[in-house]
Amino acid sequence: MANIKSQKKRIRITKEENERNTARRTRCRNAQKKYEAAIAAGNVEEAKALLPVTVSIITKSGVYKDNTVSRKVARFSKMLYNLENAKA
Repeated sequence: MANIKSQKKRIRITKEENERNTARRTRCRNAQKKYEAAIAAGNVEEAKALLPVTVSIITKSGVYKDNTVSRKVARFSKMLYNLENAKA
């Protein structure tokens, strides 16, 4: 255990940040899984509704770097596009 006041604060802050980041990561992963499950089930309407929500969560979370977010959004959009065109 730390003896210095600033180090005690640093330990406390690190723990809080860790909990916050874990929650954000979990929220992102859950949104992605839900979207991918809708795609896998072939449910176009649900996937259309979930795409903006999923993109918003991933973009605003701060979990991923910008290029990773862009790549994921492109892949999700492509999944929906392919699903729509496979049905038509």
